[in-house]
Amino acid sequence: MTTEPRSRVCARFAAITPSATLAVDAKAKALKAQGRPVIGFGAGEPDFPTPDYIVEAALEAAKDPAMHRYTPAAGLPALREAIAAKTLRDSGYEVRPGDVLVTNGGKQAVFQAFAAILDPGDEAILPTPYWTTYPEVVKLAGATPVEVFAGADQDYKVTVEQLEAARTPRTKVLLHCSPSNPTGSVYTPEETIAIGRWALEHGIWVVTDEIYEHLVYEDAAPAHILALVPELADRTIVLNGVAKTYAMTGWRVGWMVGPTDVIKAATSFQSHLTSNVSNVAQRAALAAVSGPLDAVHEMRRAFDRRRRTMVTMLSEIQGLEVPTPKGAFYAFPSVEGILGKQIRGTVPTTSAQLADLILSEVEVAVVPSEAFGPSGYIRLSYALADEDLVEGVGRIRELLAEAR
Repeated sequence: MTTEPRSRVCARFAAITPSATLAVDAKAKALKAQGRPVIGFGAGEPDFPTPDYIVEAALEAAKDPAMHRYTPAAGLPALREAIAAKTLRDSGYEVRPGDVLVTNGGKQAVFQAFAAILDPGDEAILPTPYWTTYPEVVKLAGATPVEVFAGADQDYKVTVEQLEAARTPRTKVLLHCSPSNPTGSVYTPEETIAIGRWALEHGIWVVTDEIYEHLVYEDAAPAHILALVPELADRTIVLNGVAKTYAMTGWRVGWMVGPTDVIKAATSFQSHLTSNVSNVAQRAALAAVSGPLDAVHEMRRAFDRRRRTMVTMLSEIQGLEVPTPKGAFYAFPSVEGILGKQIRGTVPTTSAQLADLILSEVEVAVVPSEAFGPSGYIRLSYALADEDLVEGVGRIRELLAEAR
């Protein structure tokens, strides 16, 4: 009698899907290192350096012996106070510094938020397309992600009617992300209020990811759900960080804000997982959130210019449907009009196959929508130099013009 060998890796970890966005970015960088002229639209990070005054704060912190030691697991008290003040300034509602937990980047905040409130058997509603990490952390918490899809015809925004159709007795939490990664869509205040009141009516938790709050364009405005539906405060966890706003992706400082009992439990978990966040990075984040927004506005103007260029160029490609993104730094065109057509002897039938073809034929890296839900779309970040953007989209345009 023989038995099947057991996996050396636990089932929870074995089921994790690697981050597709990081994989695409790593592949593009590896090809560049080989000397190939690859242009990467995969990475979701600003191409600007961190502003000088933030770097200077880190240098000073590195010289401070107090920063060479352990500090509170929840974060430096001065940073928690500054995040509370920044929340009132930028988001329009008050939070207690004690209800702020500083985390090792926004991803840790995402993981801990879901882990703190989900139990096995619970369901979490994820508006789709979603950021690639959300369903993985829901599954790690033992819960079930429930996808609610909104396509290009809805500007990738779900309705209350769709949410209600997905609700079951096991629904515990709704993920709300506006501005959205991967689509760049921004919910209006009216849409946000309707969603917030629906969650309130049914006693559903809201995890709201606001990390792109300062990157909005045209007539869009960040619609902070707690400012619009303050009654949700006892069932809402707010996620944020310095990565996107201040070009600090590598500094790894995020935070979560929520009810006292949730933040206390997440802090206890973090104390065992990572202890405190790097003190030098925390002092840099303190300078960022308590300082002026001049550098942020300058970066936003550059993103806006690139956004308009990208949308114009993509819209000229026959077979693509390109909703205009109003936030973040992504475009998310539908490529369903291209799939099934022959391009240089190949007939891609999925966006993953199309992305592979684009990389192999014209050396441009994009992220296929299988990373964010259903096939049929690609994500392009416009957080790269203007000339690279024009060259990269130009290569894609020439390639897809051959579709027959």
